[in-house]
Amino acid sequence: MGTLSTAERQALWDHTDDVLEAHTGRSLGVLVDAYGTGNFLPEAFARHGIEVVHLQSAPEPISRMQPWNEERYLDWIVYNPDGSTEAALKQLQPKFVIPGQEPGVRLADQLSEALGLRTNGTERSAARRDKRDMVEAVAAAGLRTADQTVTDSADEAIAWAEDRGHWPCVAKPLASASTDGVSVCRDAAALRSAFADILGSDTVFNQENTEVLVQSYLEGTEYIVDTVGVDGTAYVCGVWRYEKNLLPNGKPIYDRDILVDPAEPVASRLIEFTREVLDALGVRNGPAHSEIMMTPDGPALIEVGARLNGHLHPEFHNRCMGENGADLTATAYMEPDRFLEQYGGGVYSRLRAACVYNAPTVQSGVVTSTDEELVECIRNRPSVVDLSLKRKAGDTIVPTHDLLTSPLRVFLTNTDEDALEADYTCIASVRESVYRVRSRTNPALCGVV
Repeated sequence: MGTLSTAERQALWDHTDDVLEAHTGRSLGVLVDAYGTGNFLPEAFARHGIEVVHLQSAPEPISRMQPWNEERYLDWIVYNPDGSTEAALKQLQPKFVIPGQEPGVRLADQLSEALGLRTNGTERSAARRDKRDMVEAVAAAGLRTADQTVTDSADEAIAWAEDRGHWPCVAKPLASASTDGVSVCRDAAALRSAFADILGSDTVFNQENTEVLVQSYLEGTEYIVDTVGVDGTAYVCGVWRYEKNLLPNGKPIYDRDILVDPAEPVASRLIEFTREVLDALGVRNGPAHSEIMMTPDGPALIEVGARLNGHLHPEFHNRCMGENGADLTATAYMEPDRFLEQYGGGVYSRLRAACVYNAPTVQSGVVTSTDEELVECIRNRPSVVDLSLKRKAGDTIVPTHDLLTSPLRVFLTNTDEDALEADYTCIASVRESVYRVRSRTNPALCGVV
């Protein structure tokens, strides 16, 4: 939060003049806060002959997410709320202004609308970021959601849960991601502890948590539905089933995202529901990553991010589905007519069985080295497309308690589902040997993994 001096901020803002001088008249677009998988978008737009400028929504970068890769961008700008950024963009005349990650959603909506570009607009922009507003908008459209309350008082939250019979309940930040701060609370003590944790922290996006969102617990199986749209017509580019585990302290952690065959009956129900959710939230253009719980009573909204899936890996997605969200997004903005003709209203095909494995750990300490021989062995498994080592020598490793603390991600796909399962089982059995750690234990966080 706010660590830069006034002079340092001004120096960042002044760089906008250099960008104007160097790039006015070029064919370019703007990505706002392209952390994480937003980094795949510049290459996708480059295939359409478009260079990309990165716009950072605040002077302080987001430190807990994979940073935007300067090498992939033509240049960069830091947003100045005094109106000078809007004026500069009018001179640059970008082809699009879109978010690369959730913190950029509202600013991208504001700027794209002001510049008369393809946009989701500002009318329902808040509901695409604030999870309270999101649930209220979807519920108002007659769609199933959790019951909820927002407060900064643990006592009020406990009274709400007890009065409504909502044990267990879920406590989470209003605008974070990657299961950051999420806790399943089975009693008053657990809910009180969750409040202390959330209110004493910032989100993964460097925002202060001043209130807590408390929701009724949705029983069922959780799914992802990924889409890319043009003017309200969305193409479904993936349905994935989550496999998650729950730690004894109530923290849910990811294990696998498993690609669903769109011919399965559950897929059609999820897709229909998601299209209605997108309409309710005004997500008409660009990518969306929707998390839906299939309850005994039907699908219910968990939340939606108006951005790419966090596990996007273009080569991996191309192999298992023949396309990927980054390229689809570039086509949607640069060739909307072709997008609508080729993809509009359609659904992906599952070419191969696939899963993304977010390996957990119970280790705690400092990474001293990586077992390169083991890593190479994992890479050579028949189903493995790629793996992402999230830690290096000198980094701290902690027992997994959210997606960001999973130290290893593996992308697997195979035409033979049994072979895929065998490779997953093998990797899961050796995951704790990938990193050599000068360890210290933390029994409070160790549990079901």
